[in-house]
Amino acid sequence: MSFQYVMDELAGLASDRVKKRYLAEGAKEPFFGVPTGAMKPLAKKYMYDQDLAEQLFATGNFDAMYFAGVIADPKRMTPADFDRWLAQAYFYMVSDFIVSVSLAETNFAQEVADRWITSEEELIASAGWNCYEWLLGSRKDVEFTPEKITALLNTAEHTIHAEPDQVKKAMNRFIVAVGVSYQPLHTEAIQSAERIGAVTVADGKKTKSLSLAAETIAKAAAQGRIGFKRKYVRC
Repeated sequence: MSFQYVMDELAGLASDRVKKRYLAEGAKEPFFGVPTGAMKPLAKKYMYDQDLAEQLFATGNFDAMYFAGVIADPKRMTPADFDRWLAQAYFYMVSDFIVSVSLAETNFAQEVADRWITSEEELIASAGWNCYEWLLGSRKDVEFTPEKITALLNTAEHTIHAEPDQVKKAMNRFIVAVGVSYQPLHTEAIQSAERIGAVTVADGKKTKSLSLAAETIAKAAAQGRIGFKRKYVRC
């Protein structure tokens, strides 16, 4: 199928309500406002078409960029490709839920995420932390060294309150991922989460608290979900 045909298909799935919500969250025109769930049936026709994914991502159209991540073939991408995609990801839904998620399917994910985490750019750092959330939730525990995850946990604990909002959110999710999905440091994650306490982010002119990581981990424990690993990274 041609690139324009796919763009037309995406446009046909648009919702004014969804577009208004994405605009409020940071998406920029031009884009359509496609519910992400509506992309799934369409994605089946184009899965792992990396050439098409590159064309779509390059448009700067949020819906096209998101769909590019859904159909991409991460195994055909290099670290430089992910750096390029992240540099174009102006919106957290692209950096955190497309670029970082796709990176988590590669064999060099930790190497790249480690580098991103040290960035002073908000969306680059948040993408790195988010990648670890997906990695911990899908890879076997033996693929990680306790020393590295401990160091990341300590960094999150001691810096989270001073970080930009998207990094706060990503760190909070990382701590939950350690507590739920990485059994060697389950107890340590709970202890860190308890010491951190409530984490606040901006919500318009107000502030709001993120879900308490300690409570989220405890809830997962009560449901027997400690050690949970997802079968697929991308849905």
